[in-house]
Parts: sequence; C-alpha cells; structure tokens
Amino acid sequence: MKKVGFIGLGVMGYAMASNLLKKGFSVTVYNRTPGKTDGLRDLGAVVLETPAAIAEASDIVITMISNDAAIREVYWGESGIFAGVRSGQTLIDSSTISPVLAKELAAAAEALGASFLDAPVTGSKPAAESGMLVFMAGGPAEALDGAKDVLLAMGRKVIPMGPNGSGAVAKLAHNTIVGINVVALSEGMAIAASGGIDGSAFLELVQSGGAASKAAEMKGPKLLESNYDVQFSLELMLKDLKLSSVLSDSLKVPTPLLEAAKGQFQIGEALGYSELDMSSVGQAYEQWIGRRFGGGKA
Repeated sequence: MKKVGFIGLGVMGYAMASNLLKKGFSVTVYNRTPGKTDGLRDLGAVVLETPAAIAEASDIVITMISNDAAIREVYWGESGIFAGVRSGQTLIDSSTISPVLAKELAAAAEALGASFLDAPVTGSKPAAESGMLVFMAGGPAEALDGAKDVLLAMGRKVIPMGPNGSGAVAKLAHNTIVGINVVALSEGMAIAASGGIDGSAFLELVQSGGAASKAAEMKGPKLLESNYDVQFSLELMLKDLKLSSVLSDSLKVPTPLLEAAKGQFQIGEALGYSELDMSSVGQAYEQWIGRRFGGGKA
C-alpha cells in the first residue's frame, strides 16, 4: 500500500489524515504547530520533524495549509517538501490557493521529476470527519489515476477539472457561491425576524422551497442557535473570497455579488468574528436589526 505523507493538521487536515490511517495507509505527518500530531500518533501515524523528511518517506505527499504564504514556506522553505522530493512522486495540495501558485508548484514539481495535483475539497469539518469530501482536481490524468485510491479514502468523489490550476479555479468559483449563499441566508433571516416571523418556522420554509441550499441546511441551525463553533472559519472564507476577487479581475469577469459578499465578511472580520464559523457573518445583521434570528434581543 502507498506510503502517504500529510502536512497541515488543522480542522480539516487532522480529520483527513485520521481517515487515511483508519483505511490502513501508512501515514507520516508534520504540522508547524506542535501538539496537533499527538492524536494521530496514537492512531499509528509516524511524526516527522520537517516537510523534507515527509517527502523523503512518502510516495504521495498531501498538504492542507491555510494560505499561499504558508504553502510557499512548506514547499520551498529550508527543509521544505522540494528539498526531499524524488522522481516519480505525486504531490497533492488540497488547500485553497491561487491558481497562479498552483501552476508554479506544478512546474517546480515537474522539474524535479514529480507530479503535482491541485485538489482542493468541498465539505467542511463534518464531511472531513466522515470521509465524505469531494475533491476537484487539476493536473495530469495519470497522476490523478494513481492517487485516486488515496483521495477516496478521505472523500466520496473525485472530479477531474482539467490541467494544473483548474482545481484551484474551480474551488474559488465554488466558494464564491458558498459565501454569497451564507450572506443571502443571513439577509433573508434578518428580514423575517424583523417582520416578526419565528426563526425556526422560517428556516423550515427555506429548506422546503426554492431557497433551499446547503447553506440553509448547514448554517441555518447555527444561526438560530447562535452556535458559531468552527466548521469553516470566517477568516478562511474571507481569504477565499479575496482570492476569487483577484482571479475574477484577472479574467475580466464582473462579480458584483462576490464583492458584496466579500464586503459583508470584511464587516464580520472588523467585528471580531474571524476565528468563529463563517456563519457568524449573520451576527452583523442581528446587530443592525437589534434582535437574534432565534428570538430575543441582540
């Protein structure tokens, strides 16, 4: 069975690495923040000290890192992945990064005789924990075929998107819709609450009608309960919307709804909600209307 290295053990990465171990893969792990490897060690993971050591020990290396700057450090830094890569390996980044960076990583990997896949995921913490993620993959078909069993140990579907960079583009387009939907849900709930409609009854209506969405299903209950435990943070969604804004500018695509949603998440950031779940963007509406979606004063 393939030897898999996993780098980046945050909310998503920890659950993904856990599923690889549960499916019987030999897994080595590295995380920049100490302490996050302990539970995986108990499941059988081998903890190594550098990304280069992970690359040296693995057939496939997967990264799940928060942003472009951190990705650059993990791949190109001293004792980074590229310092340990050998010919024939496959490197997979499942983070949400810029398409430009995805193409740079692919070119650098190819120069070392390795293959690179940009394969971000859709599905937040619950999907990562249950192994129900969906991967959108950009890169060589042969490399993707060779890595599919590893990806399907962490998810339920792998969708090829095209050459390198395509996975990153698809993820930004997808998260644009997600961010807009969460803001739209919050705005609709604010209108209903201000009009005296019971929040639970309104959410039932939304989920039963044309406004039904994954946002309503996953974030509606959190908004009603003022439960902002992190499944996907506001900070990360804002990061993705900013990346999408840069991408759409480069493609000359008008995106008025993206810009409006980005602005709303920036308001959430300014109000101190960055480390909460992205649904916490609804709290801004609650402040404006002076009442909570689930009832009572804000």
